[in-house]
Amino acid sequence: MLLQDKVVVVSGIGPGLGRSIALRCARQGADIVLAARTESRLAEVAKEVTGLGRRAVTVPADIASEQDAVRLAETAMESFGRVDTLVNNAFAVPPMGDLDGVPFDGIRQGFETNVLGALRLTNLFRPMLEASRGSIVMVSSMVIRHSKPAFGPYKMTKSALLSMAQSLSTELGPKGVRVNTIAPGYIWAGNVKYYFDYLAKQRGISPQEVYDEVAAGIDLRKLPEPDEVADTIVFLASDLARAVTGQCLDVNGGEYHH
Repeated sequence: MLLQDKVVVVSGIGPGLGRSIALRCARQGADIVLAARTESRLAEVAKEVTGLGRRAVTVPADIASEQDAVRLAETAMESFGRVDTLVNNAFAVPPMGDLDGVPFDGIRQGFETNVLGALRLTNLFRPMLEASRGSIVMVSSMVIRHSKPAFGPYKMTKSALLSMAQSLSTELGPKGVRVNTIAPGYIWAGNVKYYFDYLAKQRGISPQEVYDEVAAGIDLRKLPEPDEVADTIVFLASDLARAVTGQCLDVNGGEYHH
């Protein structure tokens, strides 16, 4: 029970990684504060958390909204009186395309959620995390390791998130708060499965063939699944990583080496 009686706040609860982060932390003994824009999804995951014997509090919130973010922080403190880990998992994908053609408003929206939203939550939770000598985990992406066409706007936001995390590590380290980042590769869950189905139809092949082609470029020959990525966050939130801060841990099965 690596997180026994800890309180973990997770933004961006969805059917894939967000759900897995909440449940894997709960399995390790944590109570969970769940935040997302979709209230029905929050209710589903909260039911699963309580089914594991842990407490769950849900807060419908868009982290790009100052009002929503403040309500999230206040609810967490009112409900549990402490916070030990903040997982900044909420994200928005900016328009995909070459940088000479993407609309600036779309890029700004990506920065508002992926970077400024994470900073907004971090600043609001600072007092609680300093009191518990807790930790923050930022969820970046393997996009920071490549420069493939069309991914420029997304890479800009996720690279900025990593730089921000490193600066926050330096700022918060003297207060006993650790700040780390994970950079997942493809995660074998809903969105990627839909994408592979789309590629398969476009090329007239099976989704399994698309999977096999991608997996052939990964050292472990398989795409990481949500629970495997979430367990990395559990590690970084736990005392096993008590001397780890300012780091970015790639979780991609060996697709990229860093």
